[in-house]
Parts: sequence; structure tokens; C-alpha cells
Amino acid sequence: MSFFFPPYHQHEFPSHLPFGETRERERERERDGEREEREEATGFHGSRSSGRSSSQSPHHSNQRPEKEKKERFLISVSGITADLPGSNVRLNLSASEILKLADQIISKSKELHDTVASVPLDKIQHNHRYLPLNAVFAAIYKDLVTYMNVVSPLAELDAQQFPLVQSCVFPKMVSPSDDVRKASAEAERRIDAHVLMCSAEFKAPGISFVVRELRNIVISKREDVYRVIKAFAARGEWMSPEAKRYIQCLVRDFEQNGLNLTLSKREEVQRLRVQIEELSMRYIQNLNDDNTFLLFNETELFGLPPEFLKSLDKAENGKFKVTLRSHHVSPLLEFCKVGTTRRMVAVAYGQRCGEANLSVFEDLVHLRHKLARLLGYSNFADYAVESRMAKTSAKVFEFLEDISANLTDSAMSELTTLKDLKLQKKEEGESPFGIEDILYYVKRVDEQKFDLDFGAVKQYFPVSLVLSGVLKIFQDLFGLRFEEIENAEVWHSDVRLFSVLDFSSSELFGYFYLDLYSREGKYGHTCVMALQNGSLSFNGARQVTVL
Repeated sequence: MSFFFPPYHQHEFPSHLPFGETRERERERERDGEREEREEATGFHGSRSSGRSSSQSPHHSNQRPEKEKKERFLISVSGITADLPGSNVRLNLSASEILKLADQIISKSKELHDTVASVPLDKIQHNHRYLPLNAVFAAIYKDLVTYMNVVSPLAELDAQQFPLVQSCVFPKMVSPSDDVRKASAEAERRIDAHVLMCSAEFKAPGISFVVRELRNIVISKREDVYRVIKAFAARGEWMSPEAKRYIQCLVRDFEQNGLNLTLSKREEVQRLRVQIEELSMRYIQNLNDDNTFLLFNETELFGLPPEFLKSLDKAENGKFKVTLRSHHVSPLLEFCKVGTTRRMVAVAYGQRCGEANLSVFEDLVHLRHKLARLLGYSNFADYAVESRMAKTSAKVFEFLEDISANLTDSAMSELTTLKDLKLQKKEEGESPFGIEDILYYVKRVDEQKFDLDFGAVKQYFPVSLVLSGVLKIFQDLFGLRFEEIENAEVWHSDVRLFSVLDFSSSELFGYFYLDLYSREGKYGHTCVMALQNGSLSFNGARQVTVL
């Protein structure tokens, strides 16, 4: 039986995180002058810069007056982000507006791909019967297919629509509104359906739902677009290394969707992709919808911090509800002194959605292997890693085996230490060492080794202090400056927004949102998600990164 444990999460956070003091007064004066100049030039007001102490009340709310919120909301819907120069991310859309935006994205994508596909390919006649295929492409289409009428429009569409797509699908993970989350899921389904009719899929690492990279909105049924892209690629005339890479990826994505196969095989690829997509979404939705909880009395939760117990809901019989979300599972497996409780939670976590998802998982494995074989790969792993650094699954296994060979002895030694400690403590009788004991005894070994009481030490490291220190390290290491933007339009009052600037020049690099608190309806695991990719358009306009 396999068990999968989440990384440790801080299970409780304060309601507000004041920023730290890290810079000397002279630099403060320099930044004040720089910020005033920037605000005058751009209208961008960072009301709290990194390294400055704050006079803001710790109970400050990010909620705006209703009238002001409505006005900003209308601006957001129109696509104008007045407070965030360089960002096209739209926040706090209503359910109907999310669906409307999704339909607009699909319509715009189809319109542009139709335009690219309409580039004439048959006005020049030559006898190419004995030329290689690439030479035929190059000879026929030399003067008809250009970077400006084929590649540049697709690249621009990619950059422009990615933040809009994320504006549609991101609320599913964070919105407090159930209606908005449902609309976001439906918007994702519509966009996915369009992508499956027009492109390859892209799964962003580190998150549990499918995100599409918009250069992929061209697919198995768009052979017309593929022919035009292939015609340009065959000429080998690259405007820049970035353009060359972009075009090569476009061709690869088309061909990973079967555009270089016969019609019957392309149709089979399409059918398999639809099935894989539906099963993937079902698997993820089952996990997201799982509200399973276990009931324990206070004795069964002995060892857990009082603040953690206070955060738990109670059933009618007075017992505590422990959900199978990571912010409950991780602290329980680390601190609960009752082995039977830890084991119950560990087993339940490893088996969550097992009945519903086991058959889904088996079908996914079968369909993915079938898809990979149809596309000419030995297995799905080779298909998945071809575009990554490793290139082949054999290289991945070689890497893992090398790690295993170098770490096995150390791992066995550490495991022996954990087992010995359990025998010495005899807290749980003669019960054998199990999967539920690993996190608990790792924490106990650390306490003994360093003579530390982590519960006592924790009070000296509040989240505000840790966050301030982490940001200061990044500032100093990379020559950056972080400025918090107060009263920003966000999806929940707990969320904070920061701008990222070059320390010397004050050039704006981008923004990042911090949403640190667990809440009902929010995605339950650690996640970093791109809301907008940084890019430079053909006309020189800069689109900054937003996370």
C-alpha cells in the first residue's frame, strides 16, 4: 500500500503580517525619492516599501468601500488594470463574467488561427516531385509565409491570452464563492474543449489542475495552421534564438498531437485526448470535493498544540473533526503522541478517494500508454519528458538510480535511528515502526539532537518575522526591492500584493500575491502559480510577470 504525505504546512497564521525593518535610514530616504518619482511618472503607488517599518494597524482590512470596489470592478472587467501597470490579470470577476470571458478567449483564438491558416499556400506553381519535403515547403512558400503574418500573431496571442485564461481558471482554486468556483471550473472545461479541438495540453508543475499554455491553442483539427507553421519552419530563417525556439516548440506541439500522422490516427489521438482530459479532471475533482473527516477526543489528540485544537471544528458529540487536508494531517503526524491516532490518519490520507479514483487512475495509465505508442513513443514517460531537460525516461531512471545508490546507506542508517528511538521511548508499547511514525520521530530526533523544544522556539519566529527575513534575503541576493501595495484589489481580505522592482533603477519587474491562509473552498496544498508570463511584444511593449 502506498502512502503520500504532504509537505509540512504552518497550520495557523496570524490575520495580518507586518513588514520588517531591514534597511538603514539613508537608503530609506533614497527609496522615498525614487518612489515619488516613479509614482509621478506612472501613477503606481506602493504604499509600503520593503525594509520600512509600518504604521498600519495590525487589524487593517484590505476591503474597499463598496462604491470604490464597484468602480474598480468595472475597470477590471474592461481589461484596464490602472493600479498594476503591465498586468492584464483580471480579479474578482463574477460567475457570469468568467464564462463570458472564457467565450471571448475562445472566439479570439479561433479568429486568429483562422487568419493564420488563410495565408495563401497555393499561388506559386513549381514542379517539386523529386524534391525533399522540406525543400518543397521552402520553395513554394518562400514569399508567402513570413514571420509577421504567421509566427508573430501566434506569439502575441499567447502572451495576451495567458493572463486572461488564468483569470478564468484561477478562481476555482481560491475564490470564497462557491458559484464563482463552479463557473471557473466550467470556464476551464470550455477552454479545455477548445484546446482539445485546437491544441496540445500543458500541465504546469506543482499544481493539481490543468493549465493551458496559449501557444498550444492550435491542434489536431487545425492541419491548416500546422501546414503554415511547417512552411515557415522549413525555411530555417530565424529572427532570433527566441523565435527559433518558439517555432520549434510549435511544430513539436502539433506533431505531439498527431498532425504528422494519417487522418485515421489523428482522429484516434483526438479521441484518446478527450478521454484522458475527462478522466484527469474527474480525478482532481474527486480529491478537491473530498470532505472526509475523522473524529477524535482530546485524549486521542494528546501532544498537539492547544492553538491547533482550537482551530478544529467539533461534531455534535463534542469530538474534534480532523479533515484529510494537509493543514490538518501534517501537524497531527508530527506532534500527536498517540500512535493509533497517527496511523488512522496516515492510512485514511493515503487511501482518500481510493474507491472513486482507483479505476480512474488505472484507465488513465492505459489510455496514456496507448496515446504515447500511437504517437511513436515507447511509453508515456518518454512522451512527457521529451520537452524537458532529461529528454528521455531512461535518463530520468539513470538519475534516480544514481541518487538511490548514493543515499540508500544514509537513509537506512537514519531509519534505524528512528526505530531505535521509538523502542527507547516505549510511548506506544511494542507496536512496530510504521509509516505513521516517520514524521513524528524525525521531529523527536531533531529535538534531542539540538536540545530544542520546537513549540517554545516557535514563539520567537512569528510568520511576520520569517516573511520579512525571507524577502530581505531575496532583496539582498538579487538586488531587488519589494513594495507592498495596500488596498489592492484581491480575491480575499487575507491576500497581500507586492511589486518587485530593481533596487538600483526602480524598474518594475512584476508582482506577486501572497495567499497564506487555509480556508473553506481554497486549494489545500502548497502552490505557486503563474498568472501572467513576462514578455516583450514585437512593438516593444513590456508585459511583466505576475505570480
